[in-house]
Amino acid sequence: MEAARARGHEVTLFHRGRTHPDLFPDLEHVRGDRDGGLAPLQGRSWDAALDTSGYVPRLVRDSCELLRDAVGHYTFVSTISVYADSTRPGITETDSLATLPEGASREELTGESYGPLKVLCEREVESVFGGRATIVRAGLIFGPHDLTDRTAYWPLRVAEGGDVLAPGRPERPIQLIDVRDLAVWMVCLAERRIDGTFNATGPESTLTMERFLSTCREVAGSNARFIWLDEPFLLERKVTPFGEMPLWVPERFQAFQTVDGARAFAAGLTCRPLADTVRAALEWARAGGPRPARAGVPIPPALTREREAEVLSAWRMRGAAKA
Repeated sequence: MEAARARGHEVTLFHRGRTHPDLFPDLEHVRGDRDGGLAPLQGRSWDAALDTSGYVPRLVRDSCELLRDAVGHYTFVSTISVYADSTRPGITETDSLATLPEGASREELTGESYGPLKVLCEREVESVFGGRATIVRAGLIFGPHDLTDRTAYWPLRVAEGGDVLAPGRPERPIQLIDVRDLAVWMVCLAERRIDGTFNATGPESTLTMERFLSTCREVAGSNARFIWLDEPFLLERKVTPFGEMPLWVPERFQAFQTVDGARAFAAGLTCRPLADTVRAALEWARAGGPRPARAGVPIPPALTREREAEVLSAWRMRGAAKA
């Protein structure tokens, strides 16, 4: 909302008032619930709507049908988890999409159903708004106000210094998108009434895990020393990819780290310097930023310091045994 306000737009926030309702006190707040509590939106109209919280197809359909004639353009935030093949590098917007297993619930959000349910949500948006809709398939959204601890983990851990467990190959590619860059771009798409589907992740050039961690160290001015543990060992020790170890996924799941974002960049998406992204994340985290995961969204907590020490100790013991 900061992006919309900065560009001079009048903004209405529709929410339940449960999570940080004190944010943006200068904007209009409409209290309600997209599950049976949409009545406060009736009888009004807006130039554009940005839907950032659609996970259940039924609820997305209800919102879209209510706003069909009240909104000029609809932007829906989806995810790169919609793709069927998580091992295929260079996924584009036309690749095959995930499907729910037969008999699976269309209401229950789990790690397995998250992607397929988002696919169904996208279809609800497109069925109502057609050429007046933008589908944004975001990658890992990184930055201040992350309700998980995925953003805070690496900047804080590297700032502490000492031996830091670093996952996989140093040159392994990773992708993330600064939440501020994503927000500005989505507002601009809405202004221009750009429709279609876009993979939204970055940066535009390849980013490696080594460069990301080195940038964290430079920004923090720490003495961190990275201890690179290979993938088989991490899996053997049951370190959870993308959960305990943010930004790490096993090599075979290349889709999550090599998504083709060319279409989004051609439509105006830009990424600020990585150091700026890391600095903002670190400042926010040090101010008490990390928050519990969103209710109903299955994102496990990141590695604790005790667990990190345990895994590093096992790694050193294995090395000593081989010597």
